[in-house]
Amino acid sequence: MNFLRGVMGGQSAGPQHTEAETIQKLCDRVASSTLLDDRRNAVRALKSLSKKYRLEVGIQAMEHLIHVLQTDRSDSEIIGYALDTLFNIISNDEEEEVEENSTRQSEDLGSQFTEIFIKQQENVTLLLSLLEDFDFHVRWPGVKLLTSLLKHLGPQVQQIILVSPMGVSRLMDLLADSREVIRNDGVLLLQALTRSNGAIQKIVAFENAFERLLDIITEEGNSDGGIVVEDCLILLQNLLKNNNSNQNFFKEGSYIQRMKPWFEVGDENSGWSAQKVTNLHLMLQLIRVLVSPTNPPGATSSCQKAMFQCGLLQQLCTILMATGIPADILTETINTVSEVIRGCQVNQDYFASVNAPSNPPRPAIVVLLMSMVNERQPFVLRCAVLYCFQCFLYKNQKGQGEIVSTLLPSTIDATGNSVSAGQLLCGGLFSTDSLSNWCAAVALAHALQENATQKEQLLRVQLATSIGNPPVSLLQQCTNILSQGSKIQTRVGLLMLLCTWLSNCPIAVTHFLHNSANVPFLTGQIAENLGEEEQLVQGLCALLLGISIYFNDNSLENYMKEKLKQLIEKRIGKENFIEKLGFISKHELYSRASQKPQPNFPSPEYMIFDHEFTKLVKELEGVITKAIYKSSEEDKKEEEEKKTLEQHDSIVTHYKNVIREQDLQLEELKQQISTLKCQNEQLQTAVTQQVSQIQQHKDQYNLLKVQLGKDNQHQGSHGDGAQMNGIQPEEIGRLREEIENLKSNQELLRSQLAEKDSLIEKLKSSQTSPDTNEATASARDSEQIAELKQELATLKSQLNSKSVEITKLQTEKQELLQKTEAFAQSVPVSGESEAAIAAKTTDVEGRLSALLQETKELKNEIKALSEERTSIKEQLDSSNSTIVILQNEKNQLEVNIKDSKKEQDDLLVLLADQDQKILSLKDKLKELGHPEEEEDELESIDQDDEDDEDEDDDKSQGDN
Repeated sequence: MNFLRGVMGGQSAGPQHTEAETIQKLCDRVASSTLLDDRRNAVRALKSLSKKYRLEVGIQAMEHLIHVLQTDRSDSEIIGYALDTLFNIISNDEEEEVEENSTRQSEDLGSQFTEIFIKQQENVTLLLSLLEDFDFHVRWPGVKLLTSLLKHLGPQVQQIILVSPMGVSRLMDLLADSREVIRNDGVLLLQALTRSNGAIQKIVAFENAFERLLDIITEEGNSDGGIVVEDCLILLQNLLKNNNSNQNFFKEGSYIQRMKPWFEVGDENSGWSAQKVTNLHLMLQLIRVLVSPTNPPGATSSCQKAMFQCGLLQQLCTILMATGIPADILTETINTVSEVIRGCQVNQDYFASVNAPSNPPRPAIVVLLMSMVNERQPFVLRCAVLYCFQCFLYKNQKGQGEIVSTLLPSTIDATGNSVSAGQLLCGGLFSTDSLSNWCAAVALAHALQENATQKEQLLRVQLATSIGNPPVSLLQQCTNILSQGSKIQTRVGLLMLLCTWLSNCPIAVTHFLHNSANVPFLTGQIAENLGEEEQLVQGLCALLLGISIYFNDNSLENYMKEKLKQLIEKRIGKENFIEKLGFISKHELYSRASQKPQPNFPSPEYMIFDHEFTKLVKELEGVITKAIYKSSEEDKKEEEEKKTLEQHDSIVTHYKNVIREQDLQLEELKQQISTLKCQNEQLQTAVTQQVSQIQQHKDQYNLLKVQLGKDNQHQGSHGDGAQMNGIQPEEIGRLREEIENLKSNQELLRSQLAEKDSLIEKLKSSQTSPDTNEATASARDSEQIAELKQELATLKSQLNSKSVEITKLQTEKQELLQKTEAFAQSVPVSGESEAAIAAKTTDVEGRLSALLQETKELKNEIKALSEERTSIKEQLDSSNSTIVILQNEKNQLEVNIKDSKKEQDDLLVLLADQDQKILSLKDKLKELGHPEEEEDELESIDQDDEDDEDEDDDKSQGDN
């Protein structure tokens, strides 16, 4: 503590000697007194002196106060006094009137006392354990003391709390304290604890901090709440900013949906207190933390979709179009909406459909652009509108097409009743306000970003400059303004627009070079030696000329790549050109613009570069440098490589499309297979059920047959008993009904028997006919095969004879040639002998060619016969297969005939049984004294039955 004594000695206004002695006596009493009351009174006295004599109390009493915290934990009052005294020693809560040097010395003093306190890590752990005490006089000063420690030496205290068991969890309990003052100071404590420490941020988040903080904000009245809401929002920002894990946890916990009520502010012209503006500003910043462009794209996209689905984006757009909103809130709302829709197609489509509450309604985009090109609007608001427009067009080809289409002649409103976005951009592009020129040029460049189609479409735009003069293209008008020597900000904006327009668009390059004044203007600008202010314009002109070379398709003979490079070498020099090109990336405002997409400038004169343009410069600077130094041969090779790569890309694209189509077909087939499987399972289930039902019916049928046989036997015995005991007339009626039923059954069986007989006859006739057909077919086929074989043998013999003749002629020709050569070598041959030999040779060759032709014809004929033989053989095979099929059918028919005969025998047996029953019934009727007429009828019926049986017997004998 020597350094503290040195500090004390340096103070001009030190305490009186009596106060120093008093502090020493009090410290001795705290250390040596055995009575608790004496120690308590001594600590209370030290507390009262600690604010005024901070240094002395801190030097002499800190160790004693820590000892009190360790030993007197049972007495909450003395613990409270000790904590208050330590807080007064460490904190810097002094009056604002203190001079700056004294304030700095006080801060140093607080940091030094904090360092002494946390040197023993057990002191911080002890303080954390004291916070578990629910007593107000212990918990509240403990919270304030720990907060002060974190303010002075945050990282060191954070690390001690992080390794302390349950350290963060104990602090999270403060948010659930019913006493608002402790809860509110607990929020401040967690703010200091979570600052710049990702590990503690994650622990606090998973200790249910989001739920508790959102509950506090709701209880306090959302945006209408007081400073407690502000503290909670700052803590939420600490937990979420640059912490992907917590952001994902916040989204997955559906906490984004709970943010919607914060922005239900209504259309109010009053009631915007300073605290409400601050709260709403922090709420908007919290949304921007979740959808910041610096976050991982996947996390940002999921948060953007959640904000649209829960209606939060709609609520923000309502504030955007409302009246009576403070300017800073409106500006921050525009920036927030910008990042919520940036790169999210669904949100961008919704924003395009938002209309302002005017008469007639106008799209929100048009209303915002009107503010951007209006020089009377605040600068920050114009920057926010530009950012919103950029975010609306970011990766939104549909939106880019809609903006460009408002500039095309076919879509311009001839009546002039409504103003389109394209007209506002053109108006800003050619206005007298340089800031409007720059904003409109950058906005239009974003409508062309990475969209070759819209770059070509924008070439169609024609502008009417004055009455009586022909219209000029937008491209030509931009170059005209450049050549007129306007303000630097205007020229920079137009050059950025032209560079974006011409990059990756050879057609636009051709249109630009078609104007013969453009290339001389650029070379003149680059070649001049101008001041530092003009160096940036020279660099941009060099970039534009380099783009005209790199993306040149050599369609204009006077401005081919090689000629432009020669022009640069003659008028500017390659090294000088590259040096001027490097002025862009070396500019001090270039690095600032390249950091963030948002155009955030302190004043209009700093508004020079656009974030997306810095990306384009970084991409093209190197390739343009290489293109300038390349020879014509290297250019040709590069073009060939480009063509090869394009062909390769087209092939890859084609195969990708084929694979995509096959994947779709595969998915369809899989769906069909699954559907068919389901149907098959259903059908199998149905078949199983039907089989079980059929089996049940068979079982029931067999059971009924058995029961019928038993009933018949039972009826016979019952009839005998009735005869013995005397049958009543009712029994006679029942017997008659049974006779009638048996007669009907007999008729039915006879009809079935007749059907079976006819079926047997048909089967017999069909059995005999296939045999004859088969024999005839086989005989005919064998005759055809024999004829073909004979014809084939004849042709083969002819072919052999011709081959022998050809061989003979070839040998004869060879002998003649040998003789001719020998004769020519021995004696000079006369003209006549040569002619004779030539004639003979020609004759032999003619015969040989005729024979070869005839042989070729014979081979073709043999080939045709072989093919015919093959077809006949195939027909024979099919006939044989047909015979096999017919044979199988014949066997099946024989089996059917056997089954029919068996059924016929069963029917005959059944008829015989029925006749026997009828005879027995007739006997019973006779015994019962039935009239004779009925007996005669029964006899006639019996006679008929016997005749039928005789006929059946005759038929069966005939069949046999």
